[in-house]
Amino acid sequence: MAYTAHVDTFTRDNLPPRDQWPAFQFARPELQYPERLNCAVAFLDRWVDEGRGDEPCIISPSETLTYRGLQERVNRICNVLVHRFGLVPGNRVLLRSANNPMMVAAYLAVLKAGGVVVATMPLLRAKEIAYPLNKAKIAIALCDHRLAEEMERARTMAPDVRHVAYWGSDSADGLEALIVEASPEFDPVDTAADDVCLIAFTSGTTGEPKGTMHFHRDMLAICDAYSRNVLKPEPADRFIGSPPLAFTFGLGGLVLFPLRVGASTVLLEKAGPDDLLPALAQHRATICFTAPTAYRAMLAKLGDHDLSSLRKCVSAGEPLPKDTFEAWRKATGIKLMDGIGATEMLHIFIAATEEEIRPGSTGKPVPGYEAKVIDNEGCTLPPGSIGRLAVRGPTGCRYLADERQGKYVQDGWNVTGDTYLLDEDGYFWYQARSDDMIISAGYNIAGPEVEAALLTHPAVAECGVVGAPDDGRGTVVKAYVVLRSGVRPSADLTKALQDHVKAEIAPYKYPRLIEFVDALPRTQTGKLQRFQLRQMAAQRPQETMIS
Repeated sequence: MAYTAHVDTFTRDNLPPRDQWPAFQFARPELQYPERLNCAVAFLDRWVDEGRGDEPCIISPSETLTYRGLQERVNRICNVLVHRFGLVPGNRVLLRSANNPMMVAAYLAVLKAGGVVVATMPLLRAKEIAYPLNKAKIAIALCDHRLAEEMERARTMAPDVRHVAYWGSDSADGLEALIVEASPEFDPVDTAADDVCLIAFTSGTTGEPKGTMHFHRDMLAICDAYSRNVLKPEPADRFIGSPPLAFTFGLGGLVLFPLRVGASTVLLEKAGPDDLLPALAQHRATICFTAPTAYRAMLAKLGDHDLSSLRKCVSAGEPLPKDTFEAWRKATGIKLMDGIGATEMLHIFIAATEEEIRPGSTGKPVPGYEAKVIDNEGCTLPPGSIGRLAVRGPTGCRYLADERQGKYVQDGWNVTGDTYLLDEDGYFWYQARSDDMIISAGYNIAGPEVEAALLTHPAVAECGVVGAPDDGRGTVVKAYVVLRSGVRPSADLTKALQDHVKAEIAPYKYPRLIEFVDALPRTQTGKLQRFQLRQMAAQRPQETMIS
């Protein structure tokens, strides 16, 4: 590892032991990086230095920023962080917002100042926000003022937090007021290429999210591997999409990929199918990132909007059904570009160029990555066999102080928790998740976390939560609930339990289906057998369920 620029060495001190790291691959010429690297320079400053500062960078319903305008805002935020809040290189900074220009400016400012970004989903509740605050020992937070209530509640649970600044209000101590007084000049911190710059928290399969640590070079590597070799964007492209920037899928697709080539991006705070279609037409977007659920939902309304500018569509976040691929191609003439990524890997590592797509297959390893299918002992399986997916490349898993590192990284390979089949031609075909993660409409939802929320309701004695097939969302959260003695099932109770979960954790995690049962399947030692619940959910017609 190169000599760190971090004064606060918390992240480096809490990296896994080196013998637990995956084996990284940097053989390709585009993946060769200097020892000293601040990725904010590569994404932003370089374009101003090369005379392209007046070209559009970020477009939103509220404002448009050129590369020069974004650079000035980033520099002012850097100065606020350093001179007002005392940030030193290596400090972690929590960011909370929907997708908007200020969120991107804050993100890049933390990177440029040598800090470490910890971005969180806007819908998270206080205790979900407090977890990364405490796990990552965060002292500074920048937050949209509309999310202040949960942020302030979380603050009371996190003793390390010293400074919270809100943007979007007229407050005298709001971020806008502070940056007006700050200098528009700031020299980037001379970080090492392998200095941590991002801690992205997973949704977690055990109810306790894992912090995945990524370096400055990793932010460039996902662009120079997947985006450059598979997506192949051009400076004239205009990106748009729905994933939140707190998801690494959204970060790459809506910020890093366009900025790496000097293109522009359209940021929407509301990006459901009914919002995305008119925005695609209005802003003449050319590259779209969203989940299969959204593509399916947009199909029926395509005729009402002019999508003639659109040339590429990326699908990830959940498996892409073949019928969705075919319906989208028939309606638009565009092949959906499927891909699989992971928070641990930062972005997509298996995909296919438009010319190589095989409908129903995820694709082949992205240039720079290797992938294989292994059995439970870690042995490589021949083509045609179903097993666990293992991958390695220029990015990989480094958990923040977490003993689960040894489970994800095995013999130098990242074992993702997905079950795949590799065919004779080198294409990978998704089969299922290997763990208890539920992927619904592109969101990762941990079944045990929903169970914990349900168990705080006085009517619930036991519960088990799994994913159930759904035509509209791919998979939905389904809860099997055993009620306490004397409590009777009803539609009103179903709604009460759903509302209870929405109040306890992020609302998108609530069980859309609830089935009341007399008992849950358990092992002889009392462990819940979720695989039996999954089988039940797959076999039971949806119309017989209370929802």
